[in-house]
Amino acid sequence: MSEEVRVPEEETQSLSEILQVRRDKLTRLQEEGRDPFHVTKFTRTAYSTEVKDKFDEMEGQTVSMAGRMMSKRVMGKAFFVDILDDRGRIQLYIKVDDLGEALFNEFRKWDIGDIIGVSGEVFRTRRGEISVHVRSVQLLSKSLLPLPEKFHGLTNQELRYRQRYVDLIMNPEVRRTFEIRTRVIQTIRRFLDDLGYLEVETPVLNTVSGGATARPFITHHNTLDMEMFMRIATELHLKRLVVGGIERVYEIGRLFRNEGISTRHNPEFTTVEFYEAYADYNDMMDRTEGIFAKAAQDILGTTEISYQGEPVSLAAPFARLTMAEAVKQHTGLDFMAMPDAEEAAKAAKGIGAELPKDKSWGSILYECFDQRVEAKLVQPTFILDHPVEVSPLAKRCPSDPRLTERFELFITGREMANAFSELNDPIDQKERFQRQMDLRAAGDEEASMMDEDFITALEYGLPPTGGCGIGIDRMVMLLTDSASIRDVIFFPTMKPENN
Repeated sequence: MSEEVRVPEEETQSLSEILQVRRDKLTRLQEEGRDPFHVTKFTRTAYSTEVKDKFDEMEGQTVSMAGRMMSKRVMGKAFFVDILDDRGRIQLYIKVDDLGEALFNEFRKWDIGDIIGVSGEVFRTRRGEISVHVRSVQLLSKSLLPLPEKFHGLTNQELRYRQRYVDLIMNPEVRRTFEIRTRVIQTIRRFLDDLGYLEVETPVLNTVSGGATARPFITHHNTLDMEMFMRIATELHLKRLVVGGIERVYEIGRLFRNEGISTRHNPEFTTVEFYEAYADYNDMMDRTEGIFAKAAQDILGTTEISYQGEPVSLAAPFARLTMAEAVKQHTGLDFMAMPDAEEAAKAAKGIGAELPKDKSWGSILYECFDQRVEAKLVQPTFILDHPVEVSPLAKRCPSDPRLTERFELFITGREMANAFSELNDPIDQKERFQRQMDLRAAGDEEASMMDEDFITALEYGLPPTGGCGIGIDRMVMLLTDSASIRDVIFFPTMKPENN
């Protein structure tokens, strides 16, 4: 937390007094015809970091700068002021002899948090600090609320999420997190563009909820008088486009799932999904490795990173295990040697795993993995060949029809990506949708719905296709060493304060 020096007269005032004084100052300015909120534009010629980085060539030059006043130190008939702009902070030297008594006395009344514009010469103080010797100053916007440093800083984590705008002002490292987030998205986009993928947009509102196993948000379209669902995945529309001949396609966008909120989950989140005709899940593993390694190298300068004190290597290739191999490795249970669901259930109970409602062999295997293995996968690991019961959109493994050509990527004990060799058999797909509908009828609100139009698309012919989805929020968490998904979303979902 940065330390700020406040205007002396506010040091002994209560918050209510400060609020009243600041409003009184605004009223006076408005009555005098100098309302700062009527200022429409200020032309600046330099930013803080530019002046500091290029001081040798800018020394003595006149610059115009603007920013938020963060500190104000009185030195006789002069002030040393720090302002915060889009790039960083810089010190201003403001002297009565340069402004004149009237403007200097007016400036004296301005508050920490006010946004000002200045013009002056770049110089270095006797203490060696690069600064701007101000010759003119203008109030551009009035701050009616004091910055939180006066009241022991913005330390309440929930308040930081609610008031991200204040968090960004007071905690410069927060901005760095979101700069990395933007660079992650840019890296993914460049990576896929360079491979010939076409970026598209697909509907957020749908008449059928599908493409993933999740509970949707439901809304109502008044004109059509019909129920609609906010998308839980972009998958089914993107595969329709592959049917239509767009052989490499991707979308970066928001998804919405009506599920719990935690350090790993937010009801709306960002993913990239990409699909490639004539490819399979092995190709998708190569693409996924490439995206993670390139993002780490390009943004952090290394593929050897640390997450919450744990070293993680993002250098390819990543480890690859089937789900059954991973369960056997961590629990000793060999599901591939179990002939039926009854034996699988008995084995799962033996290690204390909770059984799913659907007590099939595949669902029990998945639950044992989820409950006993997932959290242990710290280093990047592709978990392959998921059971067909939990993979309604993936192609079956030719060697074992109980399994599918599906992988999930796990890093630091959490899922980062999910991919398939896409199911393109419309008859099999309809049967799997029907099984999901049966689960919905039995009370499973996360089960998929029947999408007849998607079946129609498959009947026209979907080529062999590989598809993958990567959770961008979790990827940013990894690359910024952030403990909570809320740390990497500007405005995470929050319960209203008055509830």
